[in-house]
Amino acid sequence: MLIDTSLNHQKYIEDCEICCNPIQILVVIENQEIASFQAKSIEQ
Repeated sequence: MLIDTSLNHQKYIEDCEICCNPIQILVVIENQEIASFQAKSIEQ
């Protein structure tokens, strides 16, 4: 997974590389460093 640190706030859905279930990703960037990272399974 690549994270673009030039964006302050990122929220997107990506498929798990192992089971293909969707995962919601939330990343907060401060001073071009990751301040917060959350990954939550979205069960189907």
